Amino acid sequence: MEEDFTGGAIHDQPTRRQWSIDPPFDARVRQLVRDWDTSESPELIEEMIVTALKIARDRMNVADLKLINRSIKEMRNAAKVFAPFQHLRKVAVFGSARTPTDSPVYEVAKDFARQIVAHDFMVVTGGGDGIMGAAQRGAGRAHSFGLNIRLPWEQRANEIIEGDPKLITLNYFFTRKLNFVKEAHAFALFPGGFGTLDETFEVLTLMQTGKARIIPVVLLNRPRGNYWEEWMKFVTDRLLKRGLISEEDLSFFKITHTVQQAVAEILHFYKIYHSARWVGERLVIRMNHCLPKAAIVALNKQFADIIRKGQISQGTALPQEKNEAGIWDLPRLIFTPFRSRFGRFRQLIDAINSSSTA
Repeated sequence: MEEDFTGGAIHDQPTRRQWSIDPPFDARVRQLVRDWDTSESPELIEEMIVTALKIARDRMNVADLKLINRSIKEMRNAAKVFAPFQHLRKVAVFGSARTPTDSPVYEVAKDFARQIVAHDFMVVTGGGDGIMGAAQRGAGRAHSFGLNIRLPWEQRANEIIEGDPKLITLNYFFTRKLNFVKEAHAFALFPGGFGTLDETFEVLTLMQTGKARIIPVVLLNRPRGNYWEEWMKFVTDRLLKRGLISEEDLSFFKITHTVQQAVAEILHFYKIYHSARWVGERLVIRMNHCLPKAAIVALNKQFADIIRKGQISQGTALPQEKNEAGIWDLPRLIFTPFRSRFGRFRQLIDAINSSSTA
């Protein structure tokens, strides 16, 4: 299940990167990569080395050099930790670190993690206490990742994930949030403060702008709690009614009132839909099952407003997808859409999952 978390949204990059410093150095860089026995994407390794050499010529200050260096190290370490678990889907859980263990929402978070892990998902949290600790207690150590953040005051991981190899401690919030988005196949959001709302809006922004793949986002709370309903009132009154977002943007998330509803929403998202990828101007939606002709006709009619040219057609993998051999045999929906209506893409996924299979 190795995926580009952007869904191939950066589609204008050449397959083979073009770089050069000057011929003697170019040859030395290529030889260095060959000597290191780099068989996977050697051109990308070469380009990173060249970027580092260009940074040396740019005469950056020490603070900038430290930031770049530490960011690369953090991303490399996190990717190394997640790599053995690429075949498993993961749910990122956000919520307040201040939630006490005797709070009803603490129990909801624990129960949600327990139930979603039973469906072969893993859980990723910030590694701290409160909602994060609750989710990791529910999921269990073996099914948990922690993306802890180093803060000016003492910050320790919760006892479930502390000392586990899947606990990653990061210095920067931006590398932490990038790893959440890069690794998650769903988000479960619980009540929280600035950090939780920051992460919530960032996730929605990335999907709204097509910078991250579309995945399910469920909002949970304690029984009869109204945290997300109050948040929704703000979003509706201050954003939607003022034309700052579109009606279709509300499709990116769903307020759920029970753990069962939240789990069902995530599972339903992957009922027929598997994943998506941009191939040039075409959007390729990979499915677990073929759709009957009648369903394709209905989708073309219902989503005609987002089709830039041609129509939605059912087919097989495109040659450009050959690097994803594990899903090569899955059926596809292929079409050329306007690249600005990502809320409608989310609605299209719902429609696909509600279709009967052939």
